[in-house]
Amino acid sequence: MNAAVVTGIGVVAPNGLSTEEYWSAALAGRSGIGRITRFDPERYRATLAGEIRDFDPAAHLPSRLIPQTDHSTRLSLVAADQAIRDAGLDTGQLPEYGVGVVTANSAGGFEFGHQELDNLWRQGPEYVSAYQSFAWFYAVNTGQISIRHGLRGPSGVLVADEAGGLDALAQARRLLRRDLNAVVTGAVDGSLCPWGWIAQTATGQLSAAKDPALAYRPFDEEAAGFVPGEGGAILVVEDEAAARKRHAPQVHGRLLGYAATFDPKPGTAPADDTSALRGAIELALADAGAAPGDIDAVFADAAGIPHLDRAEAAALTQVFGERELPVAIPKTLTGRLCAGAGPLDVATALLALRDGVLPPAAHTRPSPRYGLQVIVDRPLELRMGAVLVVARGLGGFNSAMVVGASH
Repeated sequence: MNAAVVTGIGVVAPNGLSTEEYWSAALAGRSGIGRITRFDPERYRATLAGEIRDFDPAAHLPSRLIPQTDHSTRLSLVAADQAIRDAGLDTGQLPEYGVGVVTANSAGGFEFGHQELDNLWRQGPEYVSAYQSFAWFYAVNTGQISIRHGLRGPSGVLVADEAGGLDALAQARRLLRRDLNAVVTGAVDGSLCPWGWIAQTATGQLSAAKDPALAYRPFDEEAAGFVPGEGGAILVVEDEAAARKRHAPQVHGRLLGYAATFDPKPGTAPADDTSALRGAIELALADAGAAPGDIDAVFADAAGIPHLDRAEAAALTQVFGERELPVAIPKTLTGRLCAGAGPLDVATALLALRDGVLPPAAHTRPSPRYGLQVIVDRPLELRMGAVLVVARGLGGFNSAMVVGASH
């Protein structure tokens, strides 16, 4: 079986609206976290988010698409355009059903839905957009990408909160085994509107800090919640032989292994139980045919919630022992992007493998008691062959993926 290779990357993030802009910001430690501007957050406990600002959809998309799409869908379409262009993928030259689309989502078009509910309340049912019938839906990004690029292969959507983005990449990898040429996959997510904000603050996991430098501090003694955000990454994943046959412009890297597990039933294990997360990591390594010593760095989930941080640190220590394995947390610059977090970490891992450098975390001062070598203050130059990406979703979802270099 040929490897699943990544030939295209598209990134939309709070600190960069393209892949290279984001990568430059990540290496420089430039944060996109600040006070929410799209609505007044003062009445809410949490007021900070990783918000994509100064985004003009009309500069990127046809005018006909704007009235029928949520803000997050527009961002998803822009990321997909970038990825397909980066891959040099001419869909018109491929078999009609040869390219699929698999994305992940956590909320769907919440902002669009909020606006239409407001129209219903204030003005009446005749003022509700007909596009509400699909613009709110979890699968809308998959559908709109498929339509925009004429992609008619097997497609789908996965919902597992922060873990869902890795699950989408894994599903794309599975679909390639059915002789598909390519899959457009990943996730762009976020619901920074009052309706979505209520849903997120209700978890009790968001930081109440007003200062971005004090808000999201995973593995820090002062950690007290996380900052959510919007954005993510869309990737083009291909069968290696198919990519070679069509003379793809580049191979960014390989998806070598993946696994997912579920936490034990609530009340049956301690809050910082490590068994399920450790199992996902070990199974992903086994799927990749890799030993712990083959992994050169980890992109951590980094919840910023003490008991979850303890569990992740313990799981990593149990798998990798006491070796000083570098841990990258680029999401401290963007916030946690729901389903978009995993694909953005994978995209960052691919760029790190390409350039031999890991980006630093911001704001956090990791405690020695966690036993992790978190990269802070400045980038770490390091030759790498394979890295591990870890993601955990609200409700007990655990996913892990091994990402390898292109050579």
